[in-house]
Amino acid sequence: MNWLSHPILQSGIAPFLVALIAAFLFDRLHLSGMAILAGFCTTVYLIADFNFESLTITRKIILMGIVAGALAPVIAIVPSTWRMVRYFLGASAAAVTLWVFWSILIPKQLVESLALGTGLALFVTWQVRVTDSLSSQPVRAGAAGLGMGMGAGFCSLLGASALLGQLGLSMGAASAAYLFLQMVRNQPLSCGRTFTLPASLIPALLVSAALVLAKLPWYCLPVMALIPSTAYLPIMQTRSYRIQIMVFSLMTMMVASVAVGLAWYAEGAVLS
Repeated sequence: MNWLSHPILQSGIAPFLVALIAAFLFDRLHLSGMAILAGFCTTVYLIADFNFESLTITRKIILMGIVAGALAPVIAIVPSTWRMVRYFLGASAAAVTLWVFWSILIPKQLVESLALGTGLALFVTWQVRVTDSLSSQPVRAGAAGLGMGMGAGFCSLLGASALLGQLGLSMGAASAAYLFLQMVRNQPLSCGRTFTLPASLIPALLVSAALVLAKLPWYCLPVMALIPSTAYLPIMQTRSYRIQIMVFSLMTMMVASVAVGLAWYAEGAVLS
């Protein structure tokens, strides 16, 4: 059916609806955070020919996203205040980053390879560690996921990678569904690492891939790194959930729009 191949449905409507249903159904099991992975997997099913025959960088990102989503409920059992878990997540994020981009790093000169690998690993680790601190705050975590997903999606599109862009937008759409249900109910959903781990790891890897595979300028990554920090700001703590959702979503989207604007400017400079 032709309508199934429409990009708006594949990366926007479908992941939003599936994530909305998943958030509602899994809330009784305190696993509403699974909505983010459900939305992402919906887009993967619709647009990506995923198999293990040839693990390209994009397929590695998809695989790691699914693995992270599957392991997150297990890791969520460990108290979020235990520092060793944060260290484990940071080290794992760095290792995953190096594995995903290994085929790009190896052919380069040693200094260039070390600089690029270290930069990407630090960026992904930062996103995962800071977002993990939001695992007990579903509104802030959802807003961070929204900003990171939309930012990664549009930055990748402007960097000339439609597939990476659609995958990123699916994360933003799933986060939007997660926030929308909280806004309708005016009460929080369950969150935890079930949401924050895939919501941070996947967009960070996608925007990193847009840097090394497409034409995304490097300075978009430091701006993207500000998104989870923005959601972490100690403000609006006494406001209603609806007000918090609107404010934090607006704040993270504004930061994401700066990264998108920089990518747009760089694309225009290249074309001119």
